[in-house]
Amino acid sequence: MKCTDNIYKTTTEVNKSKFMAYLVPIEQFDSLHQELKREHPKANHIVYATRELNEYEQVVENSSDDGEPKGCAGVPSLNVLRGEEIINTGVLIVRYFGGIKLGTGGMARAYALSVKNVIESATLLAYEKMQSYSFESSYNDINKILYKLKVADIEDFSREFDTYSVKWHIKAPQQKIEEFKSQTL
Repeated sequence: MKCTDNIYKTTTEVNKSKFMAYLVPIEQFDSLHQELKREHPKANHIVYATRELNEYEQVVENSSDDGEPKGCAGVPSLNVLRGEEIINTGVLIVRYFGGIKLGTGGMARAYALSVKNVIESATLLAYEKMQSYSFESSYNDINKILYKLKVADIEDFSREFDTYSVKWHIKAPQQKIEEFKSQTL
């Protein structure tokens, strides 16, 4: 499976209709959707499709045709995400009508093409499931642990300072956690 950590945009033109596609990490999806609604009040449609993993490692999918004929926009966009095995990512497509009707088949192909184009322009990353790991250390070891976290390329951590010790909570892919543990034990 693949995902993205940046927002990518391409514009595809089909029979004078413009399809501006945005590939976005799922964490930024809602805010970008609201921003696009404000930036493009005259756009005919803002279609979307999302795929993400829930806490039980199940794929949750969603799509919207936003006024296009049912099944002609959101589902073809979602099918491209499925075919490319993209997860924890959403795609938003802003459409400006060009005056030529595409028909249901032409519309489905145009939306799918715009999603394919934005995926081709994106740098996709291999999806890694994040794990949590907690441990305690003495105050004397804080700098040593910070150094080892940096060496293991773990940036997502928090600390709780107790009376006699420091409680650490880190979040990283399993491989990085194992690498960190091997350094500290």
